[in-house]
Amino acid sequence: MSKRPTFEEFKKKALQDKEVKAEYDLLEEEFALLEKFIKARKKAHYSQSELAKKLKVQQPAIARLEKGGYSTTTVSKLARVADALGYSMKISLEPKKRR
Repeated sequence: MSKRPTFEEFKKKALQDKEVKAEYDLLEEEFALLEKFIKARKKAHYSQSELAKKLKVQQPAIARLEKGGYSTTTVSKLARVADALGYSMKISLEPKKRR
């Protein structure tokens, strides 16, 4: 029986496909934002449950946010999360990079 690939092995192989890589690259900013929220929560020494309690939401809402489920979340809700973590949120509009 063959060994199941790790996520990193799977990702490396998948990103060799040009179409997959192009779609993945489109999500780069989303992944970066997720990472910032997770790092901010950890820096504030909050578990997902503790942050949820502070925001008066359920823990699964924080888990969804951290997994990219914020696409339907309002900017004001994201700002509330940032504020609870001791951060302010800044949104900017910049021209696309030319390839």
